[in-house]
Amino acid sequence: MMDLILELWVGATIEWNKLQWILGFGDRWRPGRKLRLLFAGYNGARNTGADVRVQEMVRQMRHILGEENVSLSVMTQNFELTRGYFPGAQQIKLPDVFPPMLAREVPKYDGVIACEGSMFKSKFANALTTMMVGALGIASARNRLSIGYGAEAGDMDPFLARLVRRYCRHSLVITRNEESRAILNRLGIPTELGTDTAWTFEPLGPEYGRAVLREAGWDERRPVLIVCPINPYWWPVKPSLWKYAVHALTGAYRESHYRTIYFHHWGPDVVARYERYLAALAEAIRAFRERSGVFPVLVAMEMLDRDACHRLSTRLGGVPVFTSEHYDMYQLVSILRCGHFMVSSRYHGIVCSMPAGVVSAGVTMDERIRNLMHERGHAHLLLEVDDPELAEKLLAVLTTLQSEQEAIREDIWRTVVRNLKLMARMGVHFEEYLHRCYPEFPVRRGFLSWEDYLPPLGQTLRRLLEEYDVEESTGARETSREMSS
Repeated sequence: MMDLILELWVGATIEWNKLQWILGFGDRWRPGRKLRLLFAGYNGARNTGADVRVQEMVRQMRHILGEENVSLSVMTQNFELTRGYFPGAQQIKLPDVFPPMLAREVPKYDGVIACEGSMFKSKFANALTTMMVGALGIASARNRLSIGYGAEAGDMDPFLARLVRRYCRHSLVITRNEESRAILNRLGIPTELGTDTAWTFEPLGPEYGRAVLREAGWDERRPVLIVCPINPYWWPVKPSLWKYAVHALTGAYRESHYRTIYFHHWGPDVVARYERYLAALAEAIRAFRERSGVFPVLVAMEMLDRDACHRLSTRLGGVPVFTSEHYDMYQLVSILRCGHFMVSSRYHGIVCSMPAGVVSAGVTMDERIRNLMHERGHAHLLLEVDDPELAEKLLAVLTTLQSEQEAIREDIWRTVVRNLKLMARMGVHFEEYLHRCYPEFPVRRGFLSWEDYLPPLGQTLRRLLEEYDVEESTGARETSREMSS
């Protein structure tokens, strides 16, 4: 019920903004003023993937548009947990009950960039998609830039899908795969093909990650196995005033409480399936450790993954745990990239490790890792969290990672380079869309290669480009071009 209330509230807010615009209230960007852009995303929860994505979006936009021409703001749920992130952008508070904030803040901006990877799906939280629709819808209702950047789409509840169809049809959504594009096209949403934006992220150097691993007991000889577990079964999160009141008064629903009015899906079936998943991971990792002598470490890519990591660590005899609660995104990704092998149920655990050539497999709960592994040509390295033979199959996959690591690593690096080019093409699509919205905005002129649409790259990515730069059409313009002013 509360999900429906939020959806109706957001729909009414968009309609009110549309009426205000029709009646002549509000203005548009004018030459001589900085373009004000709002990044609407899931930041401030120490979700490393979400934070890395937005970090790189901010860097890319400042590079393409010129930092002297833009004023950027990023939503955060907790200023302390995003301190030092998103340099060059102001941070503004996103409250748990968000419609009043959207109504107040979005009209102040010349455009909205929706940032969340799981942008259009009911798998995790209808409220999250509702917030994205609200930000995009208010911007388009006021005839301003409205774009989803690096988005994924999946199954949505019927009313939520209708909300997306109605209020995002004047937005542009750049998806990170063809599967998401097909879903949105069926809803009548304009799309372009892109990728995730985490590919260009530059963490602390490998010396940091190696030092942390040494402190945790690594002897610098054993191969490091990175494992990123989750609780795949306590989704979706839903708001409930009733549960919130009971929790506040009696402490009930403690296991399922996410925060304020939001609660995870919970019950005996969730607990049983969760334990089976962890038991299967532990069985395979123990066997692989005995067979190959790897040094396993567990990484919580989001604070929510702490429980899974600590439970799995106990099953493995107390292996090291690194959580995003205690390590920021620069530190945690440095640790990831010092691994030799990886098994992850976190999409960005895999993506963020790939530039370093960490040989990875996925144990997935939805289409995100599935799409990525198929793109890499590694469907044989993909498992499902509910597979009744998960332990046996995971041990076989780990053995494959070890025996075929050189070939797998080559495929991974080629995939990284391909996605860098797709990210550059996203920059082209964004610049063209911006020019349609604001023809007088100053754009770069002259000879531009596809690399000019990426933020500055670190040494690791530059080396990969030199070795694996595949010749393929990217949509980035490598000839001089003039655009009307």
